Amino acid sequence: MRKSEVLAAESVACLNKALCRLKDIWEEIGIPEDQRLQRTDVVKKHIKGLLDMMIAEEENLKERLMKSIDMCRKELDVLCRELNLAPFEEEEGNTVLQLEKDIRTRLEVMMKQKNQRMQELKALKEQDQDLCDILCTSSYCIDGDVVPTLEQLEHFRRHIASLNAEKERRRSEFVGIKRQIIVCMEELEQLPDTSFERDVVCEDEEAFCLSDENIAALKLLLSQLEDRKAQNEVLCSAFRGQIQELWNRLQIPQEEREAFSEHMVMCRRRNIDALQREADRLEELKMQNILSVIEAIRVEVAAYWDKCFYSTEQRQAFAPYYDEDYGEELLRLHDAEILHLKQHYEDHRELYEGVHKWQESWTLYLELEKKATDPSRFTNRGGNLLKEEKQRADLHKSLPKLEKKLKQQIDLWEQEQGREFLVGGQKFMQFVEEQWELHRLEKEKEKQERQLKKSKQIEEEMLYGTIPRTPSKRRLQGANTPGKLRKFNSTSISSATPNSTMRSAFGGTLCHSPVSRPPLSAQKPAQSIRTPGRGKPPRAGLLERNKENISHLNGTAMSARTVKSIQV
Repeated sequence: MRKSEVLAAESVACLNKALCRLKDIWEEIGIPEDQRLQRTDVVKKHIKGLLDMMIAEEENLKERLMKSIDMCRKELDVLCRELNLAPFEEEEGNTVLQLEKDIRTRLEVMMKQKNQRMQELKALKEQDQDLCDILCTSSYCIDGDVVPTLEQLEHFRRHIASLNAEKERRRSEFVGIKRQIIVCMEELEQLPDTSFERDVVCEDEEAFCLSDENIAALKLLLSQLEDRKAQNEVLCSAFRGQIQELWNRLQIPQEEREAFSEHMVMCRRRNIDALQREADRLEELKMQNILSVIEAIRVEVAAYWDKCFYSTEQRQAFAPYYDEDYGEELLRLHDAEILHLKQHYEDHRELYEGVHKWQESWTLYLELEKKATDPSRFTNRGGNLLKEEKQRADLHKSLPKLEKKLKQQIDLWEQEQGREFLVGGQKFMQFVEEQWELHRLEKEKEKQERQLKKSKQIEEEMLYGTIPRTPSKRRLQGANTPGKLRKFNSTSISSATPNSTMRSAFGGTLCHSPVSRPPLSAQKPAQSIRTPGRGKPPRAGLLERNKENISHLNGTAMSARTVKSIQV
């Protein structure tokens, strides 16, 4: 049994006990029966009224709870729709009081969520408005009176983040362009004269509207200033080139040039004015010294003719070069010619420099080829031989590549100019081929001369013996003191033998005995050597020595491998 039922039973027992006590009191007093009935009826009515009042109050409480549940249910439905949440699900079996408590608690939580979303939405809209004012863009499209969903708030946050990034980018771009504009204005010695320029240069950076239009206007202003600056630089460069050329032609002293050097660097208005005055002064001075100026121009023209490989006919085509009637017209023609030559050279600089490079490389190659046939190069001690051989090999590889590149450039040049590219009155590639052919023929001729000289020397030595020679100060590796016995593979060769010879491992030349012999002219007249086939035959002793030489040439000539095996 529940406690409430126990308490109800006790209440009934108390009521019965109270009624019995009242009955006893009434009997003791002696109250008649009709009065007892009246008094009992009063007690009943009093108790019934009290209980009815209590029941009415509890019924009223139940009604209020049910109304609260209905109201909370309606508010929950609205909040669920506004917050885009699922409807609230009530638990089955709950009492009215528990149900009212659960619904009210859930309603309070959802109201808190709604308030948080609305506050965040309000803050985001304020940020969006500030950024839109700075960037001059339209506001983010979202209703401020409707509770936003979580997705809408997330999209709004990303939108604000992108606006902040765009603001920083434009701010950085604005600051950079502003600095460049200030520098250009300082170099141009120009002050801001429009309201926009004053806003850019003079006003606070935070107050500047970073709209697309303003950024585009900034870029346009900077472009205009840079164009003016570039025009000034071009103008100054032209003045400086003209002044430098006139200085050289008029042979202006170095002191005067240094005094004017301040204006040869900067490109401000005062520098332009100074350059203009100096150019005008030099032009007047040029007209006063027209003879020397024309001669200087002719020297320069001749130099460019050489650079551009002009033939005699091309040079003679410029008749004013040989005119002696000095005047303004002649000077004008020379100025026009030198400008034409300079422009022509600059347009084809790579080709002409390539031809000059080939000529220099070819000259160096021929020098190295000549050194390669010089026996004295083996006596160097500085490692030059190895360097020269490496350089010669590099040139032998690089020259054909350079010629191939030049051929392509020359073909293009001939298509543009409509004439042949000549060097010394001859087509360049034909000139190159002839140079290689002459070089090949020269090498072939030298080779034949060496072979002829070598065969003649061997023939003379076979017939008359070796020619006495002075010993070289630099000996072969492993050479011993003359007179000592050396052994090569069990074959002993005594250096005391006057006519003994051996073939060297270096180019087939003969290594002679260091013991000197008296020259043939020092022998007695009766013992002089005669040419075979004329006069008397050689003496028997000389023939024996010739046989010995022949045997050495045929049988005991040492190979390069034998010489390398010599140990000192």
